[in-house]
Amino acid sequence: MAATVAGLLRGGLPPRAAWLPTVQAVRHGSKAVTRHRRVMHFERQKLMAVTEYISPKPAINPRCLPPPPRPPKEESGLVQLLRRDLVAVFRDNRMIAVCQNVAMSAEDKVLLRHQLRKHKILMKVFPNQVLKPFLEQSKYQTLLPLFVGHNLLLVSEEPKVKEMVRILKSVPFLPLLGGCVDDTILSRQGLVDYAKLPSLELLQGELVGGLTHLMAQTRCLLQHQPVQLTSMLDQYVKQQHEGDCAPSASGEPHPPDPAADS
Repeated sequence: MAATVAGLLRGGLPPRAAWLPTVQAVRHGSKAVTRHRRVMHFERQKLMAVTEYISPKPAINPRCLPPPPRPPKEESGLVQLLRRDLVAVFRDNRMIAVCQNVAMSAEDKVLLRHQLRKHKILMKVFPNQVLKPFLEQSKYQTLLPLFVGHNLLLVSEEPKVKEMVRILKSVPFLPLLGGCVDDTILSRQGLVDYAKLPSLELLQGELVGGLTHLMAQTRCLLQHQPVQLTSMLDQYVKQQHEGDCAPSASGEPHPPDPAADS
């Protein structure tokens, strides 16, 4: 009763018990599709086929053309830093040796690095993506075939080839491939032969001794003829003087020689 009164006060009607909304079916009218595409006349089909545009074929198959150049990739900061370090290595060092970077334990690598550092030989490792572009544009292009796989560089400001070869002989699992000494490309055998050469001081001493011996021989050759001529003239003057002073067979001295007076 209270709910009914509240509904009347709100302006509504009291709810009916078990009241349901009326269900009404609504029918929408639709038309059947009776328009179809009209078939083109046979004469027009022939005219369209004759006048159809045919694009010309290219003279070269597109598959035979080289691919378009790719835009250059921007180098990262690490690659630029490695490139600057590589340029400094080839500029400041007279000896650059290339070795195959085999799998070594950390202890063996530290020991080898320490032995090389005693002779001021440094070990440098650069990736091939930095090494190869640099070598292709430099005077060291002949070294390119050596950089296959993983490699490492042994560099020094002075050509310490003898010390390097002696140390590498004690490390047989680190093969030497070749290198460059004073801008001269050398193979592995060339580096071994270079290591067998005597020291620079010994070569300088031999050179000075050879030049001194040649100078002494030249001095003797230059003085031989004048000394011989002087000796012959002295002997001639002595013979003439003895001939003038000797008495003749009749006890009279020899008449003076007019040629000698003149």
